[in-house]
Amino acid sequence: MDPRLAELLPAIEADTAGRLASLERDVAAVRRLRDEQALGTQGTGAPVALQEDRTIPGPAGPVPVRLFLPERPAGAYLHIHGGGWVLGSERNQDPMLRGVAAEAGVAVLSVGYRLAPENPYPAGLDDCLAASRWLAAHAAELGVADPAALAIGGESAGANLATATLLRRRDEMDDPPYRAAVLTYGVFSAVYDLPSMKAMWDRKLVLSGPIMEFFSRAYAGGRDLRHPYISPLYADLRGLPPAIFSVGTLDHLYSDTLLMAQAWQAAGNAGVLHEYKDGPHGFNLFPLAIARASNERVTAFLAERVGRGAALPAH
Repeated sequence: MDPRLAELLPAIEADTAGRLASLERDVAAVRRLRDEQALGTQGTGAPVALQEDRTIPGPAGPVPVRLFLPERPAGAYLHIHGGGWVLGSERNQDPMLRGVAAEAGVAVLSVGYRLAPENPYPAGLDDCLAASRWLAAHAAELGVADPAALAIGGESAGANLATATLLRRRDEMDDPPYRAAVLTYGVFSAVYDLPSMKAMWDRKLVLSGPIMEFFSRAYAGGRDLRHPYISPLYADLRGLPPAIFSVGTLDHLYSDTLLMAQAWQAAGNAGVLHEYKDGPHGFNLFPLAIARASNERVTAFLAERVGRGAALPAH
């Protein structure tokens, strides 16, 4: 194991130990704490030409978004944050998203979808779908060189929502699908009966089985956990774009990503899977060599598919 990771693990486990009790006691307080912890990172990271908070029209009112624009963006990336459908914000990933914008050469739109349990399924997914439509319609206004060069992705529950957004776009809309997907340690089965989850059920390492059950109950709101838009591993995956899958081997959701990558390819889609030894859930946000490697691969994938490395349309 990376000595730096071994050094971090006790603190990660200690932080996870009381998380379920805190969530059950006061979800809003946990959200506020996470937002406060992220304040120092806001506006930090690689230089971008513009960082701006906006709202876009949503199915139940305005949806907050945070926009990151590099100089002369080639394409655009819709980012959906994680947090078990219950936590998180479009404002809390500035260093990562500024890096993606600057290094891949893409406009990045981070969407602040409605959270459970106050807004259970399909509220958050509806907001993500609305954001995907807005970006497709307004990319040219953002200065994107190829407004059809669009990617979507996220981490954990964000990867779940990104996949479900792609499925709904395919099922409900006539416009072209997004060209690429970034699916990082995603929740692809909210049933939690896969091998890695069973093996790590009681281990408190960023996640635990009971924490994930809390999240899925809050999000599903009594609906069938095997619904394909809630658990995309059960969906018909045909007709989806090339994807990059990333996961650490110490993640409760390791099997989710492994099986989804296999199912993605079996459905006829292009996909590449990268596994990171001893990486826990959220590893790409830690100061680790495997985090740098993962983030560099994601950035290179976006640059090649929709960013500065992609072929631009003739004018």
